[in-house]
Amino acid sequence: MSKSNIVARTGNEAMAEAMRQINPDVVAAYPITPATEIAQIFASYVADGLVDTEFVPVESEHSAMSACIGASAAGGRTMTGTSSQGLALMAEMLYIASGLRLPIVLADVNRALSSPINIHCDHSDTMMVRDAGWIQIFSENAQEAYDNMIQAMKIAETAALPAMVTTDGFIISHGMERVEIFDDKDVKDFVGRKKLGQYLLNMEKPITLGALDLQDYYFEHRRQLAQAMIDSKAVILDVAKKFKEKFGRYYGLFESYKLDDADCAIVVMGSTAGTAKVVADGLRAKGVKAGVLKPRVFRPFPKSEIADALKNIKAVAVMDRSDTISGNEGPLALEIKAALFDTSAPLGINPEQGRRIDANIKKEIPDYIFGLGGREIGLDDIGSVYKDLGEMIDGKNRAKVTYLGVRE
Repeated sequence: MSKSNIVARTGNEAMAEAMRQINPDVVAAYPITPATEIAQIFASYVADGLVDTEFVPVESEHSAMSACIGASAAGGRTMTGTSSQGLALMAEMLYIASGLRLPIVLADVNRALSSPINIHCDHSDTMMVRDAGWIQIFSENAQEAYDNMIQAMKIAETAALPAMVTTDGFIISHGMERVEIFDDKDVKDFVGRKKLGQYLLNMEKPITLGALDLQDYYFEHRRQLAQAMIDSKAVILDVAKKFKEKFGRYYGLFESYKLDDADCAIVVMGSTAGTAKVVADGLRAKGVKAGVLKPRVFRPFPKSEIADALKNIKAVAVMDRSDTISGNEGPLALEIKAALFDTSAPLGINPEQGRRIDANIKKEIPDYIFGLGGREIGLDDIGSVYKDLGEMIDGKNRAKVTYLGVRE
């Protein structure tokens, strides 16, 4: 087992610490609240000679990702960090990074998108680019943020895909917590040396990146990217296994909390999962069989595994910290519903509507959109969701979408 130290760290400090231990070749970044500290702290490591990274202070987040793409294409181990509008400004380049199969790691501190201007947490920024071809890993607390950053580098380079690790703005990024920091050498050994493969600065084997790709090959290349995302699930699990062997903690595609015998369960990502666990514990003490499913990996979405974990739950609700602005559910709820539908069996024919149905599929999976712009979510709020689930078990219908905690 690796040596470690127990320290007090904010989420931003924990992510910067992981970056220091990884010691990337290049970090290009532009400041944005509440992610500024990550690059700021890392820049101090560069100034103090604690890493030999080339730190590039650029003029925008678009430039930051552009510089990362150039550095990664040249063969360098590359990292950055951003949040909210910064991720939005990067969006054009995010697609290029994934299309070129560049293993860049990005620390994203989840923050609401403007307008109105807001600097606090929700998941709108990450969800905006959920189909950009990046692996997406969510963190419940500072410890997970630290551990996820270390794993993300190995995952990205093995899968040949870029990856982003997220934390909830201010809740995790600026909240001080107990964090176990591993020995520098052990982290370095775990991540390993980057295997260069094909890269632009290899003069013995020149390659072209970013070439014009029209009807003749574009479709095939996008299909390869989709397959790489599918295949990355196995990579994530293999890295998780190796991480547990070396450091003693295991992170799968999602966490099941007291689901084995649960009658009702909430599906929720990020820091709110910790609050939901507290509520579930309180209900368990009162005889209510409550559980929590916390997705850790949102891309690739582990639909069959999650569907299997939820198959025996009588009533399931999803809590989304973002909205699709479409009149339907939030992004997480849509994925959960699709997962349960796709894996349900047997299918039959509804004679009245002439379409295939499944008698076992959950008839109702209410979605609770919450916490937009940093709106507080408390124990009572989550308790009300479990109360609704109890009423569903008793046969009462619930609204398809509820904006939890919003003033009418």
